[in-house]
Parts: sequence; C-alpha cells; structure tokens
Amino acid sequence: MNENKPDDSRNLACVFCRKNDDCPSKYGEKKTNEKWNLTVHYYCLLMSSGIWQRGKEEEGVYGFLIEDIRKEVNRASKLKCCVCKKTGASIGCVAPRCKRSYHFPCGLQGECIFQFTGNFASFCWKHRPVQIITSNNYRDSLPCTICLEFIEPVPTYSILRSPCCKNAWFHRDCLQAQAINAGVFFFRCTICNNSDIFQKEMLRMGIHIPEKDASWELEENAYQELLQHYEHCDVRRCRCKEGRDYNAPDSKWEIKRCQCCGSSGTHLACSSLRSWEQNWECLECRSIIYNSGFQKAKKHALPNSNSAAITDCLLEESSPKLPRQSPGAQSKDLLRQGSKFRREISTILIELGFQIKKKTKRLCINKASIWNSALDGFRNQNFNPLYTIEVVYVNEDDPFGREHPGSKQEFLSLLMQHLENSSLFEGSLSKNLSLNSQAVKENLYYEAGKMLAISLVHGGPSPGFFSKTLFNCLVYGPENTQPILDDVSDFDVAQIIIRINTATNMADLNSVINECYNYLELIGCQRLATTLSDKYMLAKDILVYHVIKRVQTPFESFKQGLKTLGVLEKIQAYPEAFCNILCKKPENLSAKILSDLFTVHTIPGVQALGFWNSYLETVEDGKSTTTLEDILLFATGCSSIPPAGFKPAPSIECLPVDFPIGNKCNNCLALPITNTYKEFQENMDFAIRNTLRLEKEESSHYIGH
Repeated sequence: MNENKPDDSRNLACVFCRKNDDCPSKYGEKKTNEKWNLTVHYYCLLMSSGIWQRGKEEEGVYGFLIEDIRKEVNRASKLKCCVCKKTGASIGCVAPRCKRSYHFPCGLQGECIFQFTGNFASFCWKHRPVQIITSNNYRDSLPCTICLEFIEPVPTYSILRSPCCKNAWFHRDCLQAQAINAGVFFFRCTICNNSDIFQKEMLRMGIHIPEKDASWELEENAYQELLQHYEHCDVRRCRCKEGRDYNAPDSKWEIKRCQCCGSSGTHLACSSLRSWEQNWECLECRSIIYNSGFQKAKKHALPNSNSAAITDCLLEESSPKLPRQSPGAQSKDLLRQGSKFRREISTILIELGFQIKKKTKRLCINKASIWNSALDGFRNQNFNPLYTIEVVYVNEDDPFGREHPGSKQEFLSLLMQHLENSSLFEGSLSKNLSLNSQAVKENLYYEAGKMLAISLVHGGPSPGFFSKTLFNCLVYGPENTQPILDDVSDFDVAQIIIRINTATNMADLNSVINECYNYLELIGCQRLATTLSDKYMLAKDILVYHVIKRVQTPFESFKQGLKTLGVLEKIQAYPEAFCNILCKKPENLSAKILSDLFTVHTIPGVQALGFWNSYLETVEDGKSTTTLEDILLFATGCSSIPPAGFKPAPSIECLPVDFPIGNKCNNCLALPITNTYKEFQENMDFAIRNTLRLEKEESSHYIGH
C-alpha cells in the first residue's frame, strides 16, 4: 500500500465520518492512500460493522482491502446516523433488534461504547455496558487517581471505577490518555498495579489499549540518567583537597556509595574506610536500619582506626542528596529493567541449542506415517532430546528396507503440520487444546508438548497456531486467563453464550437459562440471575469451563511436555518473544529475503546468478506458477525460515544440468545453466512445481490423520 501522507492530508475528509479532523487520540491515526485517493480514520475503519481485515498488515489500509472499504462506504451511504441525521453511518449497535447506526465521532458524542477487543463490538447509549456498584458508601467526592480532580463516585459514562480497587475512580478521558501513553505492557491500575483484571474491565468499558510499548519507552535516552553513578562526598568533613566531586578509583579518594540508598557517598579516607569491600551507610539510612531493630551482618573490622573518628563520621549530618524516588518512580524503574531483558527469539533458541550434544540419535521416519514413526522414535528408551537428531526416511513397502538420508528440518516441519491439524487441538486458525479421552490415556498431550519443545530447539519451524488464551495459560496460569468467544469451537456452546450475552431483559435471560438448564447443571455453571448484569458472569463461567477447566488434564500434561529442554521456562521468562512464533504465522517471504538468505557458490562467467535474482523478482510479482515459499520448500524442506535459522546455512551453486536440484539435507539449491532467462524460468517452474506436487500427493493421505 502507498500510505504516504501528503502535507495537505489534514484537509482530506475520512470516507466514513466525513470529518477532516486529524486527532489520533480520539479517532485513531488518519491515513491517506494516494493511489486510490482514499482517507480514513483508523477507529472509523476498525469499528465499521460490515468490514473485516482480510488482507495482511501491509495490504490496503491496516490490512483492510481497498475493495472492501469501498463496499463498506457504499453500504453505509444508505444508513442515516441517529445523532447527526446524515448518511454514511457505518457503525451499528450490536444489541439484537436495535437499529441505531452512527458515525464514530457521533458515537463518541452520543456516549456510545466501542470495544477495541474481540469482535470490536459497539453499543449505543441505551444498550452500552455499565459498571454495577451494589452499594455506594461514599458520601463525599473522591479524587480521580490520575488527575486528582474531585469527582462524584458514581459510575457513569464519563466516570469509571477500578475493578480491583474499590476506592479508585477515574475520568474516562484520563484513563484513555493514560492507556494511549502506557500501551498494553504498562497500562494498569494506579493503586494496586494489577494489569490483567484492570485491562479486561477497561476494554469492556470502551477504553482503547494499543498494542505498543509505552511512550516513555520510545523516547531516545529517556533513562540515561539512571546509568549515571552518584559521585559526591556527602560527609560533613570532606578531607579531599580536590573537592567533594573528586573521584579517583583504586585510591583512598575513591567514592563509596551508601549500600542502602545509593544516593549518598563518601571518599574512603573521609570515613576511615580502608577498602572498597567495607560497608558504609549514610546517616539517614543508618538511623532507619538501627532504630527499626533490624539485625545486620557484622561489619569488617577496622584495624588501627580511631573509634572517635568513626563515630564522628557515622553520626554527622549529611549534606543535601539526590531526591529519593517515589514508589511510582521505583515501579517504573523495575519496568524499565524488565524491558532490558526483552530478547530476540532467535537468540533465545540458539542459546537453548547450546545444550545439544554432538552425539547423534538416528530417527527412522516413515513419511506415510510420520506421527506414529515420530512417536516411536521419541518414546524409544535410547532417545535423548539432548542428542543431535539424524533423520533417515524408510518405506515399509520397500522389501529391501533401504534407508534414505532425510532433512531434519523437513521432518520437523511435517511433524508440526500434522500436530496443528491433529485431534489434540481444536479451532480454525488459533487453536486451543481439545478434550480427547483416548489421547489422555495414551499420554499424547505430553508427547505433543515434548515434540514442540524439541522442534523449536532443534531448528524446527514456527508453530504459529496457538490461541492467545492457550499462550496466556502457559505463561500466566489458567487462573489468570480469561478466554473469549472466539476460543469456543463448539457451535452449540457458542450459541448459548451469545444468547446469554445478548439478552436484553430478564425474561429473555431466564428463558435461555431454563432451556439450557441440563447443560448448565452438568458443567456446574448454575447461577441465580437476579439482575440483567448477571448474564456477564454466567457467560464468563461457561467460557472458563469450556475453554480452560474442561481441558485441565490435557493442559497439565501438555505443559509438562513443554518443559523439555527448558522451553517452558523460557516461554514464561520471555513471553513477548515467544508469542510471535507460537501465536502468529511467519511473515511472507520477499525476493530480497531469499536473495540474502542463500550464500552463492558459483563459477565466473555463468549467467545463472543474474537469472536467479531476476527469477526471484518474477515470482514475487506473481508472474510465475511457483511462489517464494515453494522455492524455499524445494531447497530446504521448510516453507518459512525457522526462528533459530537454518543449519547449515542455505547455499546456491550452478551445475551443468537442465533442471534445478534441491538438496534438503544440506539446504543447497543447484541452479541449471541455461542460455536464456526464459529457458531458466521454465525449467525452474517445471521442476519445483512438479516435485512439490508429487511430494504433496504422497503425503496428503496422512497429514491430519
């Protein structure tokens, strides 16, 4: 997409709300596609009822295809906004039988609620979610815990209460501004610092929490001052002739900082300290420690020191020091320290790979039954995940029992494909664990977790099929995870939850409960509904049971398998890095990525290398019958680059052959030497297309069984 934002884009009107306002905090980022002469506000696009993100992030506008946007604009042109009475109202209330439609800015004006999560639902002012406060014990006004301006502690559209701290109240505008600045990693309750419960409630009440790092994290050198050591002598009688700021390491004029606060200092000589190893506290910290009755470790003896001099140094008044940090600042420092440990997934997996020993373990794999042969190999008493895996392919129909060298990465890629489509998981794209009693008896969930761990450490592909709910259960625990409706693959159960959530009165709610009484009793989710708001807790109970509690045994078994080679521990330590490979499919390849990936070993004067680069561009432009993924698969056995990278690194050589040859064991691609580029492309297309087709036909009968 051409998303260049021209200088006059501020004057271009959004095709949905028809306003030219450029206010990212209210309407989202404003983007203009010059090629199609189309301008949109991000929130207007995101909340429109009749459009879905069918493309990739770089396609169209934020992944929304241009033709879809035009269709949605055309649909909205027939709908009148119930606020401004003008056409183009692309957003509708999700409540059943509610016919209200509105523009996004008009919805804000009319105090509608837009949920930036799940299905991105919107609610008009009549059907919007509310915070239910059973009793109000606050007689006087309370301060907004963000701006400190006093407000009436009554939940309204503009006043919200924290779900985790009963005495914490906020202005909606203050919360939204804080969420935009903090992002999903740092947005949390200002009182108790809870993020999980707090974020879920704020999302329900229409607060947009962008998936980005905090604004202060993005400022260049924002924490530079934290890297500076305090270098100032604060004792009352500084004996250094060069002054209090003089610091000479490895001498008696080296400055020693207070071991407790670090924000006071002394020259070693000024406090009669003979070495750096000796402890020293400033007067303020010393008084706190000893007056509180804490037992301290004995100090090193000070030989030949004068006790009066020591007393004089320890009890003297300290000079002004750096200001102490507030609890909030200390918390921010801890978060900053945590961000230092964000690491690239490739680095983490390579480090895990250091534990693999050179001793090899041969796995005999039958492609016609890859799951069973892999299971037999991994369960073999002689198998050790710490050994280097060597793959050989065998064919049960071969009377001679011949073995053929196999590609480890191809084997792991095929195994992950099978696992993704196996009965151990349920769902379409983002998958959760299923409940398969036979698999529980055979301990297959443990084996699945073990296979995933081994695959990641030994150079396998990104799984990319975990749901966020399954991932959060692994990282934060099932008790701290709230599933969503998309996690429910059972149509009947999903319909029950939808009917409960969309009940508009007690009669509708009780009707659903009565119809589903046997089911609710069976799963232990009976709940006496006295008010309409009880429907949310009932729906939540059903979700938690169906997605989490129902599969508790498979989950614990799967989790134990993931502990193989220390993978689960790393997932929990670096969730952001692992989320990108467990919950997201790899990004599409490009001609440049492939060109940079392969090391070229060719002979001078051969045109094949130039033909190769031209061929990659042809494929990328869609002018070939193959894809870039096909080329990589043909050469390495993987259709994407593994998170830990290829080993050995992919290479290219030119041979006097008519058609290309892919050596998946060595990740080597042999290019044909031809006289013309047309001949080169035809030969490449023919060989790659037919080779992959034959391999697919051979394996189609076992993948997914």
